[in-house]
Amino acid sequence: MAKTGLGGIGLLVVPVMASIFGAKSSTGILLIILILADFFGVSYYHQHADTKKLIKLAPSTIIGILTGVLIGNQVNEKQFKFFLAIVVTLGILLMFFNNKKKTTNKDSNFLITSSFGVLGGLSTMIGNAAGPVMTIYFLSIGFKKNKFIGTAAWFFLLVNIFKVPFHIYTWKTINLSIIYFGLTFTPLIILGALSGVWVVKKIPEKPYKIFLIFSVLLSILKLFFIF
Repeated sequence: MAKTGLGGIGLLVVPVMASIFGAKSSTGILLIILILADFFGVSYYHQHADTKKLIKLAPSTIIGILTGVLIGNQVNEKQFKFFLAIVVTLGILLMFFNNKKKTTNKDSNFLITSSFGVLGGLSTMIGNAAGPVMTIYFLSIGFKKNKFIGTAAWFFLLVNIFKVPFHIYTWKTINLSIIYFGLTFTPLIILGALSGVWVVKKIPEKPYKIFLIFSVLLSILKLFFIF
């Protein structure tokens, strides 16, 4: 559902998976599930994506992912969770800073775009938790509903595929058994994707933005609650 428009609520899955499989180990399992869901998001909303924003985000996001790869090999489970909570909170602070800028084109600030790219890359690598961070960014630059969903869908599909080699060869969190296990969720992923499309169509523009902000705040509370 998160991948077809109900962004933010996907992070609620992260602490549940972490409590079952471990914070770091769960990232490989969850990544397989997320990639399968990403394909549905792209198939439904690909035509609404803002490719220029994706290109601008690419360099800093890659830096964030590579930083996350290094951090993930140096921290223990408790520290891993702490980084995850802090990164999302920093995203909230950046949103408020960006919204206070008196400019008609907030995205013209290279520093803000790069900061969100790094935070998004870092949080997606250390916990598949970039949803709230990128939700904050896309809302702060004024994306409407369909444009938000389409751009986010392509962003996460490309980012998640880029992460796979690191999970296989560096972190050792993905192997054939993990892939098979992730594939068993396919029927439920399809059900969730179709449900997300149906629900989003029923939500008007303004309430949709309120829902996204509420889901981000709820995600942050959930992240800190796991301590």
